[in-house]
Amino acid sequence: MTSDTNGARPIRVLSIDGGGIRGIIPARILNELEHRAGKPVSALFDIMAGTSTGGILVLGLTKPSGDPRQPAHSAAEMMEFYRQLGPVIFSTSFRRRLTSLNGLIGSRYPDRTVEKVFANFFGDARLKDATTSVLIPSYELERHTPFFFRSTMAQKRPDYDFPMHVVARSTSAAPTYFPPERIPIPGTSDYHALIDGGVFANNPAACAYAETRVNYSNAADITLVSLGAGKSNPPVSFAKAEDWGVVQWARPILDTVLDGVSSTVEYQLRSLLPARPDGTDRYFRLQTRLNERNSSLDNATPENLEELRVQVDRLVEERSEEIDRICEALLP
Repeated sequence: MTSDTNGARPIRVLSIDGGGIRGIIPARILNELEHRAGKPVSALFDIMAGTSTGGILVLGLTKPSGDPRQPAHSAAEMMEFYRQLGPVIFSTSFRRRLTSLNGLIGSRYPDRTVEKVFANFFGDARLKDATTSVLIPSYELERHTPFFFRSTMAQKRPDYDFPMHVVARSTSAAPTYFPPERIPIPGTSDYHALIDGGVFANNPAACAYAETRVNYSNAADITLVSLGAGKSNPPVSFAKAEDWGVVQWARPILDTVLDGVSSTVEYQLRSLLPARPDGTDRYFRLQTRLNERNSSLDNATPENLEELRVQVDRLVEERSEEIDRICEALLP
């Protein structure tokens, strides 16, 4: 997908939040969109952005098949990715739980397992091969700066073209859950040290909007669909947090940052993309609220996955008319 600098046409944008195993929630919504629209997700959007688990989803849905114009995976198959491979990714030995104090003094999960899963799933596919334009945020730890994987850039610069499995690992290296990812910079002895893009863009909708404005400067209009992975934060009382130190804040602060960033971006996008004069929507946000039982980023038990499925099925039913409006906005 190349930038549209001359033609003026509506541009369709998808944004998917981070959320670990809860990525099955946006995967289910996208499955519903594919079913109702009769097209693969990558054919419905001009730009697809995703952070962390959202980035994994975006890459899975734009990985090319034997026909480079067709995606290798449907949204239904990505739901199976979470069911089948989620328990593999979020598994660890008793020894590691003990030596890391369950993530307090070391990453909770080893990098070897997740790297093997991603390498097998994405194979030889590369960022430049994505079937539509993708934007995947990560964060450069040593340079203290956001880092964006862009398929449009990868098509122009071989040194910027990374394997999809490396991109997936980099965007989802959540602090305390997984170690950072170290990727060599081609042609140099230097490297990037990358962690989960959720530390600054767990909801990447604002990043996707900016990318659209840059790459499609003459776009007649923008429709942006933003999918959450469940609003997760259980309340933290003042009395409980008043005396917390580094150890007590280690996990709650990550959840607080992820949720706060997502809510802020939602407010910004509603302001930037108000309804059209005819009343039709430019911005859609589908999100569900979770309870303490199913809010964990790494609870990949069959029971929790089933509970998440029930939760998102309820959301699809309750927002069915809005999903129909989304399809109408995306289809020519």
